[in-house]
Amino acid sequence: MPKAIPHAPTVVIDAIHPSLEGGRYAIKRVVEEPLEVSADIFKDGHDIISAVLKWRRIGTRRWFEAPMQPLDNDRWKGGCSFPAAGRWEYTIEAWEDSYRSWKKAFLARWKGEDPEIAIEAMDGARLLNESAERARAAGAAEVATQLEDCARMLQTVPPGEIMDLLQSDELQSLLDHHPDRELSTVSHARQVIVERERARFSAWYEFFPRNALGRADKHSTFRDCVERLDDAKSMGFDVIYFPPIHPIGETNRKGKNNTLIAYPDDVGSPWAIGSSKGGHKAVEPALGTIQDFVWLVGQARERGLDIALDFAINCSPDHPYVKNHPDWFFQRSDGSIRYAENPPKKYQDIYPINFHCADWKNLWRELISVVVFWVEKGVKIFRVDNPHTKPVAFWEELIAEVHRRDPEVIFLSEAFTRPRMMQVLGKAGFTQSYTYFTWRTGKQELMEYANELAGSEMRWYYRGNFWPNTPDILPHELQNASAAKFRIRAALAATLSSCWGIYSGYELCEGQPLPGREEYLDSEKFQLRQRDWNAPGNIKSFIRELNRVRREHPAMHLYDNLRFHHADHDQILCYSKATPGFTDRILCVVSLDPQNQASTMVHLDLGALGIDGSRPFQVTDLMHGHTYQLNGPNNYVALNPQGVSMHLFEVKQ
Repeated sequence: MPKAIPHAPTVVIDAIHPSLEGGRYAIKRVVEEPLEVSADIFKDGHDIISAVLKWRRIGTRRWFEAPMQPLDNDRWKGGCSFPAAGRWEYTIEAWEDSYRSWKKAFLARWKGEDPEIAIEAMDGARLLNESAERARAAGAAEVATQLEDCARMLQTVPPGEIMDLLQSDELQSLLDHHPDRELSTVSHARQVIVERERARFSAWYEFFPRNALGRADKHSTFRDCVERLDDAKSMGFDVIYFPPIHPIGETNRKGKNNTLIAYPDDVGSPWAIGSSKGGHKAVEPALGTIQDFVWLVGQARERGLDIALDFAINCSPDHPYVKNHPDWFFQRSDGSIRYAENPPKKYQDIYPINFHCADWKNLWRELISVVVFWVEKGVKIFRVDNPHTKPVAFWEELIAEVHRRDPEVIFLSEAFTRPRMMQVLGKAGFTQSYTYFTWRTGKQELMEYANELAGSEMRWYYRGNFWPNTPDILPHELQNASAAKFRIRAALAATLSSCWGIYSGYELCEGQPLPGREEYLDSEKFQLRQRDWNAPGNIKSFIRELNRVRREHPAMHLYDNLRFHHADHDQILCYSKATPGFTDRILCVVSLDPQNQASTMVHLDLGALGIDGSRPFQVTDLMHGHTYQLNGPNNYVALNPQGVSMHLFEVKQ
């Protein structure tokens, strides 16, 4: 915070926006992303006010600042951006601008031929000389001399002869550099978490490294994963997400399809972490060594990819923590340790941690050290498993501590739970968050949900990452679905949000469910699966084109610029994304019907596209190459799930 000043506030600074719960939580930006700040700023009387927006990196002394501009009804706005990742803060400083108030009154007195004009001139000269003293103290001797010259002229030259000078922008600019802030008021600082670009724009591809070769009879290793990296990169993905890579427990190991009996060749669930080979700071021996993993991280980096690790705070009964720190777990009355449950699901192979045990400080410190360990191995992204089942305060502490060491680390919250909990995890510092998109399938609910994420206050702290499937979730919408349905859901996920992802097999249109459940039959969570990564009927080329358009167009890199347009048909969704200044404009038209041709009139909000409705404009389909000339807001569209199932237009005028 700026240095406290021993006087009562002189200016009211109220209704600062953005501000989460009065500054309790930080908002999110990425490096060089503009931030516009507004506030109500006023004071008693009729004095003219000046105000600046100030910002600095937390822990440093130097403040940057930019002038704020008055709008209507005492509302002011100002803007800034942040040059580096890290924790920043911003505040507003406002004060009575004595010279502006004086020159306004002096001009009125002069026009009114006030007989006391000479006394008012003396007051103006005093203000100029005081500003000159501040300029000289700041090392601006030349400016000080100019101000002193003006002060002398004001006392010796008739006001009418120098009024233009006194009212000039040039003189005001000199004064603005050396204002009198002795009685200024400074608002409470608000924090900003500033992250790298991948925090706002990313495409995730999840696969199990143990199944990289796609062979049911052979456990893959880290060294076998390079081909999967190349395949994911060719589809346009930039984040490769691995489920847990740690040693897997033997006790109560799950068998195929989550059965309670495991045979010798069963590989178990990677979320049952820990064995005699180690815990969260070790790797499953069947995958290789830590050195092999570090090598793979380097291979990914050479390809422009990030490897994201799953941070799952689960322990198998064989985890070293169980032996060394049994008090870190939930003890039952008979002395045994309680296993994890999420009714109706039971996880007999997992012990949950008791975050509020007597030794909680050491427990928290140890878990934070796990993340730091992998950051030191080159991991910059973590997908966090079920954070809603752990204390929010723990995540605030963990994320802040990791960011103090490396502000480029990204955290994805995997919390499919109550809205308030999902939201507070975003406020606590999670970079990105899973969403309900997986279950939003109808036109109206898609529009309402996307607007909530990108158009409400949530956009300041909650970056929704849209996943049509995960290893845990095969939604009914995709069960035994056609390739057209898989294309539709991919198109929506990739274009409604700037962050999206798929779990491997999606590109192969895998959709065979466990009967009666939103889960995969023969789930990779419990077994190796046979796969042909280029099987006929795959939609890899479609995904590749989606990601190409996203990558090449800056409008798709932004998160909160989504605007919906009206389409008459209840199965056609129309929306756009544009950059500030409309240097890049994308218009999406998607049919939600995977079986039938759908045609409709769409009614474009030309203002949202920056289009002059009096002139024709051009749209080019970036997926199929066709160009059309349009006139006005009302246009006809026809989509066919077996042909052109969506339009992804670049708009130009």
